[in-house]
Amino acid sequence: MIVDCHGHYTTAPQALWDWRKRQVAGQKPDALKISDQEIRDSLEGAQLRIQRERGTDVTFFSPRAGSMEHHVGDAAVSAAWSRECNDLIHRVCSLYPANFVPVCQLPQSPGVAPANCVAELERCVKELGFVGCNLNPDPSGGWWKEPPLTDKWWYPLYEKMVELDVPAMVHVSSSCNPAFHFTGAHYINADTTAVMQLIQGDLFRDFPTLRFVIPHGGGAVPYHWGRYRGLAQDMKKPLLKDHLLKNIYFDTCVYHKPGIELLLKVIPADNILFAAEVVGAVRGIDPETGQYYDDTRRYIDAVDSVSAADKKKIYEGNVRKVYPRFKR
Repeated sequence: MIVDCHGHYTTAPQALWDWRKRQVAGQKPDALKISDQEIRDSLEGAQLRIQRERGTDVTFFSPRAGSMEHHVGDAAVSAAWSRECNDLIHRVCSLYPANFVPVCQLPQSPGVAPANCVAELERCVKELGFVGCNLNPDPSGGWWKEPPLTDKWWYPLYEKMVELDVPAMVHVSSSCNPAFHFTGAHYINADTTAVMQLIQGDLFRDFPTLRFVIPHGGGAVPYHWGRYRGLAQDMKKPLLKDHLLKNIYFDTCVYHKPGIELLLKVIPADNILFAAEVVGAVRGIDPETGQYYDDTRRYIDAVDSVSAADKKKIYEGNVRKVYPRFKR
C-alpha cells in the first residue's frame, strides 16, 4: 500500500470559500450547503485522478493549510471555521473511505491558549474517526508571537494528543508578514524553526510518546543536519537520534530527486513518511525532467541506494507506526 500522509482539500467547492468570505466580513453565514455531487466533482478530476495515475492508494486529508488562517478574527471565528472545515473533511472521507483518511484543523488563535483546541480535537477523533491533526506553531501568521513548541503553554494539547494516541503534523498557515512568501519561505522557515525549538528543549522527556511529523522534507534541517548535531552537542543535549528521532518524523514533500536523495541519505528510513501534498503548492511540470514536480513517488522509486524493505517502511510501515488509529 502507498500511503500519502500529507494531503489538503485545496479543491473544495466554491461554496466553502464563499461561506468564509461572509464570515470574515462579519456577517453571520447561513448553514454551509454543499451537495455530495459537488464534493465528488471537486475530487474526481484532481486528487482521485492523480491517485490513479501515480499509483498511490490512500491520502491523509486535511483542510487547506493556507486557509486555516488562524490570524483572522478571534477564537470564536477560528472555532466556527475549523468546525466547518473538519466536518467537510469528514464528508469527503465518508464518501471515499478507500481513498482518504481524515486529519483535522485545530481552532487556534493568536494569544489563545492551545487548551482551547482540546474539545475540537477530541470531537474529531472520538466522534468522526480522525487519525491526527495539523498543529500551527505560529498562529499569528508570520510574526511568531507564540511561545516555542517546548513551552508548557502547549502542554494541555499535548496531553490530549497522548491520551488519544494521535500525532500532529507541524504545519503553519498563510503568512500575513510581507517578508515571507507563505509556501516558499514561511512553510520552510516553520519546519526548520520547529525542529530547532525541539532541539533546544526537552519536550520528549515530559512526553515520551508524543509524535510530530515535520512536513516538506523537514525544511532546511536534513541539508544542515551536521549543524543541528553540532548545536545539540554544544548545548549538552543527547545525540539527535536519542533526543529527537524517537518522536519526530519527516515527510517526502521535496520536489526534485537530488533533494529526496539527500533526505533518504541523512535521515533514517524509520523516520521518513511518504507524502506528495497533492494538489499542493507546486503543480507544474519540471522542464528538466518532463515530469510533475510533486510526483515524489517517482523520485523515491528511482533511488537505488534504498532497499525495498526501507521503501516499504516509507510508503506504508512508518505511517502505521506514527498514526496508530489508521487501521486499514
